[in-house]
Amino acid sequence: MKPNTIISESPRPIWQIPIAALFFSIATLIILFALYNIEFNEKGFIKFIYGIEPSIYLVSIGIAFTLTKSIHIDIKNSRFRPTYNIGPIKFGSWQTIKNYQYVSVFHQPTIGGDYIFEVNLWYDTNKHFELYEEHDYQEAFLIGFDLSEQLNIDLLDATEPNNFKWVDKEAWKIKMNSGTTE
Repeated sequence: MKPNTIISESPRPIWQIPIAALFFSIATLIILFALYNIEFNEKGFIKFIYGIEPSIYLVSIGIAFTLTKSIHIDIKNSRFRPTYNIGPIKFGSWQTIKNYQYVSVFHQPTIGGDYIFEVNLWYDTNKHFELYEEHDYQEAFLIGFDLSEQLNIDLLDATEPNNFKWVDKEAWKIKMNSGTTE
């Protein structure tokens, strides 16, 4: 059993980094220009606020080009930490979870008619912890399978509505070792 696991979204494409840097740089220049022209009175403060308003939008766009989500799992201490990464900056706090029950993989329809497959960890009878989202069923299933193996709990395949199935993990191990997962 691995003591620590990280489930992470795919890294952002390399072309998005310079675009995000451009938006952050322009936002910084707007803020610096507004600070340079600040007047220390009520009218000047209002002018300053309106002056930096575009930088708020630019920073939001820059964040959209760099934001990724990761789940850090400390199995030894039964802790999970969802983190949101904006470049090298990470936000998130540890949550302790006891009484693991099972891992489920299910699908959610999207607005465009596609599906997103979600991996959840269920605990304390009816609570769940959202671990991962993926457009590819096989990748989501393999992450759910790996986590269920590490925690030594069951895996539920809930990808077909009203036809949930407990996965025979031993049979899946044989399939994965032979190279077929269908």
